[in-house]
Amino acid sequence: MAAAQDAWQAIGFAGPLILVASLIVSLTLITLLQPLFQRYALALPNGRSSHSAPTPQGGGIAVVAAALAVSAVAIWTSHAFTIEAHASMLLVILAALLLAVVGMADDIRDLGVVAKFIAQAIAIVLVIAAFPAGMHVAPFLPEWLERALLLAAGLWFVNLVNFMDGIDWMMVAEVVPLTAGIAVIGAFGALPPEALVVALALNGAMLGFAPFNRPVARLFLGDMGSLPIGLLMVWLLYLVAGSGHLAAAILLPLYFVADATITLLRRLSAGERIWQAHRTHFYQRARAAGMSTMAVVTRVFLVNCSLVTLAAFSVALASPVASIAALALGAALVGWLIASFAHARA
Repeated sequence: MAAAQDAWQAIGFAGPLILVASLIVSLTLITLLQPLFQRYALALPNGRSSHSAPTPQGGGIAVVAAALAVSAVAIWTSHAFTIEAHASMLLVILAALLLAVVGMADDIRDLGVVAKFIAQAIAIVLVIAAFPAGMHVAPFLPEWLERALLLAAGLWFVNLVNFMDGIDWMMVAEVVPLTAGIAVIGAFGALPPEALVVALALNGAMLGFAPFNRPVARLFLGDMGSLPIGLLMVWLLYLVAGSGHLAAAILLPLYFVADATITLLRRLSAGERIWQAHRTHFYQRARAAGMSTMAVVTRVFLVNCSLVTLAAFSVALASPVASIAALALGAALVGWLIASFAHARA
């Protein structure tokens, strides 16, 4: 307990520094690497793209590198963190680096579904192994069943994050509020301290990427960014749920999960090949109907900020009634947003 309190006190002083340092590292790496992105990592328009001209991708490698490096320095140079926290962070870094390498290779040359799926499964297993001792997301289930469900859910979440990265600033509108919300929940003392460090570092790294991805984007994340970023969010959300705040863990990514899952089910029911590129997510349908990119991502950002508020509300009150009310309001907000996209007009 004393070690945990020391860690929280250390983060309290260093929190803004972690965010700013990650932002600067991300911004600097992107600036230095842009010539390489332009030469070796051009994204050509395809059936899922919203851009019409070849655009450099690979910004995600700078975002992930900044977030992981700053997190590692903050945790491993502080005597306030336990050896268990150091070991957990090592597993998370290895898992994220695995997906970054796989994503980089896939951005350059298609690796195929099976190879990517196996790598993602290994990464999710590493993330689950990084849980604090004795942590359970669903303690009412047998451990083997809980872990199997977490593996399946993690695989789906990593891929849906990749699917949803389809227009400029969409990932910024998702990751920045979500990580800010986790940082707020962590500031309540409701999470392992290393979760707050990673949330702040990932938030800063995405803010460093944001100017380059602002519509019309000069740089994309690429799979090398969206896959490991999705993995880091999985780990953070599992820690939120495993700390007794399941409602908050559901609320924070609710729009991304709802849009991607409903779209998948619609495509399955229509007999479409779900592994093929497409532009039928609700936000993409709004763009196709004439809504501007800024209008779409602004709505997503504002709804995500509302979901963060509801998640923080459920954690602060810590009662079943508050959690149910927050979930109901969050579902209504997301339902409104999806309906507005489905019926969008220019």
